[in-house]
Amino acid sequence: MYFVYIIKCKDKSLYTGITTNLERRFAEHKAGKGGSYTRARKVVKIVYTEKYLNRSLASKREAEIKGWSRFKKLSLISAEERR
Repeated sequence: MYFVYIIKCKDKSLYTGITTNLERRFAEHKAGKGGSYTRARKVVKIVYTEKYLNRSLASKREAEIKGWSRFKKLSLISAEERR
């Protein structure tokens, strides 16, 4: 099982990634071991997730979301929060 996730950073920016373990990956980001983007901006919380059966599908979705505008990402997050 793979997860596509969006993290809100302290500077209010959004980071999109994939993982097989959300808790572990978020802890890595918080510890500054999750990559230079989140290390520089400090993560606040995971604001969105989706599940996928394989890495290929998750990677395709991650790339799609990363290509979106901030507004479209916020709309996706907002729609999920209303559920």
